[in-house]
Amino acid sequence: MDRDLFIETAVEREWLARFDENQQWIKTSAKQADKESRLNHELIDWLLEHGYNRLSLPAARGGFGCDIKSVILLQEVLASYDESTALAIGWHLGIVGEVFGGNLWSAEMMEQFTEDIVNGGIANRVVSEAETGSPTRGGKPATHAVRHEDGWLLNGVKTYVSMSHRLTHYIVGTFVEEKEAMCFFYVPAHTAGAEIVETWNVMGMRATASHDLILTDVFVPDRYLVEVSRRRQGNAWLMHIPSVYLGIAQGAHDDAVHFAVAHSPNSIQGVIADLPHIEMKLGEMELKLMTARHFLYHAAQLTSENNLGPTFSAAKYIVVNYAQEIVDIAMRIMGAKSLEQDGVTERRYRSVRAGLHNPPMDDAVIRLLAEQAKNQLS
Repeated sequence: MDRDLFIETAVEREWLARFDENQQWIKTSAKQADKESRLNHELIDWLLEHGYNRLSLPAARGGFGCDIKSVILLQEVLASYDESTALAIGWHLGIVGEVFGGNLWSAEMMEQFTEDIVNGGIANRVVSEAETGSPTRGGKPATHAVRHEDGWLLNGVKTYVSMSHRLTHYIVGTFVEEKEAMCFFYVPAHTAGAEIVETWNVMGMRATASHDLILTDVFVPDRYLVEVSRRRQGNAWLMHIPSVYLGIAQGAHDDAVHFAVAHSPNSIQGVIADLPHIEMKLGEMELKLMTARHFLYHAAQLTSENNLGPTFSAAKYIVVNYAQEIVDIAMRIMGAKSLEQDGVTERRYRSVRAGLHNPPMDDAVIRLLAEQAKNQLS
């Protein structure tokens, strides 16, 4: 597998071996969590026990110090076993990498964040709202924060709060009239007035448990206002999203290959993998996987360069769309067998669709690339 070309560090090898040794129970627990539309608590507990939430935390702060390439590699493998848990915890890993890599918060709050993560904390940015749609579209959030004594009172409703019940902290996006800016507040999940309401009832990524968060007069001290009107720029850590869909595609590919080399109906000699039209499909899957993986990993290796926002967005677009095609081809190879709920391929089919609705959206990526093309001539 060409993924092996990108294995470089001891941390990567350690986690890959750990995943391989535990893959059977991970797959079993993932299936049950999807069936019940709940978080895979068994897997989350195991990941926290081994410090997976510290992957992108700098080594000097007690983490593994993984860069975006290492995170992508491990997330891809985890997603091939349990895509929902990988996507849900990936938001946390990306935020940690972004905050510490960009030195985004005050020294006091960076220390607080470090302490919380080392103690098993998981955080997620909560930005989406039903009224605004995707946060990348620029809608003004209805969630608001107003001054109150030596801090702020937050009120509003947030949607798509992945890992909902297991989050220890919410990084809440609000529009603050006083500052005329989009701001983010660091909110401990146990804060009075913060409540998760179970609304997640979807076809795919069911075990992300991306329920709603209701904020009712949630008070946070002034120091918990961690970001004010931060300029939006290319964020390489968002490539944790396509890594999950690459993992789904790799899993579907493996399902189909295993099926094709073993299935021998009595209407043919040998196995279906030897049939020309099946060989074509296997080759098409392999080519799409290679193309998507090399683009994504190469983009990750360019993160030190400037102005690569379009490249990061293109990586998401290419991987997610190729993943849709790979899963479809895999199911054509497997036929009706791929629809059986006793297997995992039908879950991959349901979950891979979610990638189209993770930011950035396809149309936004194409417009961004069009602008880049026009600017090159100006």
